[in-house]
Amino acid sequence: MTHFMIAGGGIAGLTTALALHRAGFTDVTVVEAAREIRPVGAGLNVLPNAVRELDELGLLGTLSRHALPTRELRYYHRGGGLISSDPRGIAAGYRWPQLSIGRGALQVALADAVRERLGPEALVPGVRVAGIEQRPHGRPRVRIQHRDGVHRGSGSLEPDVLIGADGIRSAVRAGLNPEEGEPPWNGLVIWRGVSRVPAKDAGTFMFIAGDDRQKAVVYPLTEPDPDSDDGTVLMNWALAVPGDDAAGPPGAYRGDWNRRIPAERCARHFAGWEFDGVSVERVVAAAEQAYEYPMVDRDPLDRWSHGRTTLVGDAAHAMYPAGSNGATQSIVDARALARALSVHRDPAEALAAYEAERRPAMTELQRANRDMGPEIVINLAHERAPDGFTDIDEVIPPEERARITARYEAQGAFAPPTVNRGSPYTPGRPPSLP
Repeated sequence: MTHFMIAGGGIAGLTTALALHRAGFTDVTVVEAAREIRPVGAGLNVLPNAVRELDELGLLGTLSRHALPTRELRYYHRGGGLISSDPRGIAAGYRWPQLSIGRGALQVALADAVRERLGPEALVPGVRVAGIEQRPHGRPRVRIQHRDGVHRGSGSLEPDVLIGADGIRSAVRAGLNPEEGEPPWNGLVIWRGVSRVPAKDAGTFMFIAGDDRQKAVVYPLTEPDPDSDDGTVLMNWALAVPGDDAAGPPGAYRGDWNRRIPAERCARHFAGWEFDGVSVERVVAAAEQAYEYPMVDRDPLDRWSHGRTTLVGDAAHAMYPAGSNGATQSIVDARALARALSVHRDPAEALAAYEAERRPAMTELQRANRDMGPEIVINLAHERAPDGFTDIDEVIPPEERARITARYEAQGAFAPPTVNRGSPYTPGRPPSLP
């Protein structure tokens, strides 16, 4: 029986474990550095192409209880003018919804499914991959560090297949690319948080507003709470500002990846930013806490797979947060990898086939996100009409906006006709891997 070891118990790693199980593989171990998987973190959007894959894994019903279908996306000029309003998910003609969901809620649901389907021993917290060594036969030797709160220790394992799902600072990626160094920083900082606000202040749409130097992304994660007097709504927000406006000391941005800061310090940078009744300042000020992150990505790799080791998710293709493609593409990676392993007897051939399909597209998407992807429309509106506009069609013609959207949908393989054809990742009969 082939033993798969997955480094990282985030969205990419847990979905990979479930996809492998769906493909007929049962000897799967996920090691996660955190001692406990808890429902923490801000929100995210999962596009219909990934929701389709989660549905194939039998998770859509569970996730729908913790998520809100995203029905509309609006782009605004920082001065308040509406650039565009587009339907999303089912309203846009997809067979599957787009989901707004808390990152922690998604991760916990995935973790529960892993334990239920693969057994509680399949998810091992408090263990991190510290390094890897490629053996002559292709099977990796993995150096691990164990920490259970009382004891610390280390050791090594030799799984049949190693999958690096350990994020943008992946130890697996570093072992395969020891000269790579730190992720490059673009000079911007992201503030993230979740707020509970009265429904009248929340809106019913997702919006992105600003320009290339300052941006706000705000959207609801829940329907109004029927048990509260004012029907409160949980709101997710992410703000981008230049690094010299941030709360942290210079030079700290790439070293401190989850720095807690006062929400009111973030809110004051967005005073006066209000879009169709939703005040960014008020939403942010309502948060109990906020977190600061550097806006970094990874340069595209020429190679993800080495022998029986490969990468998925941010470990493979970390990209700037544009177009809702971080978690989305991690989920698709997981399904593509499991499909390849189910139809190729040789694990190295399977990993090479997975990479051949996914890496070129993800490289293109990484580069597109460095140019802000579909969010480039807020840049264009500000560049062409810095003081605002009365008719957006005179600033960015409809056909130009349509081309931007269509190009990005093609790059991410999530145009409605593509998605609605159904999953291309139905597994074959699991081979007896050597």
